[in-house]
Amino acid sequence: MNATNPGDTGNPLAQSESCNLDSLAQVFRDQLVACLEECAQGRKGLFSSHEHLGQAGSDAWPEAERLRELALALQPIFAQAPEPIPIPNPLPISIVDEFLDLCQIHGETNPGERKLAKAFLARIENGQVGTPTQVERKLW
Repeated sequence: MNATNPGDTGNPLAQSESCNLDSLAQVFRDQLVACLEECAQGRKGLFSSHEHLGQAGSDAWPEAERLRELALALQPIFAQAPEPIPIPNPLPISIVDEFLDLCQIHGETNPGERKLAKAFLARIENGQVGTPTQVERKLW
């Protein structure tokens, strides 16, 4: 009798879990791209909440808030996945991690949401998510 590995594709439970993770990853990616496109057109609030900026009001962006909450919930799930989730590039953990990293940019080094959205969208479309955003420079 052969014991099956939980990561084995012959295991129906593993296949079901992988399918669910695939679906979650695709839903997150689709929602992220839609929000990035809107932010690149000038809508504010994707990378930080308006309440945090003291701008609560009629221009609040509930989809962006839900996307940030979803990213925070998905990050540990994708990090514990037994193998990479086989969806088109980028890998879910990379895209979630980069999005959450961008949400942490504040202060003088912040290039602005519109620029961040355009750059992140271009990186996703070019399959560069999960790779360094800056080229390493030798100090000598």
